[in-house]
Amino acid sequence: MEKGLIALAAAIAIGLPALATGWAQSRIGSAGAGTIAEKPELAGIVIILVAIPETMVLLGFVVAYLIISG
Repeated sequence: MEKGLIALAAAIAIGLPALATGWAQSRIGSAGAGTIAEKPELAGIVIILVAIPETMVLLGFVVAYLIISG
């Protein structure tokens, strides 16, 4: 039972940030597409803004690793 709860906690630690990242990137991506259509010189900034939410998934992966290994 204990290993099952640990696995569930690790799955939640990765799953919830992944869902939040997908939601954030969809909003940022659609706004970024409109921005690039009007001002193409801002494409680099939009790419950076789309990439920033990925850190949530990376941190979730680190937390899941710590849950499983500890």
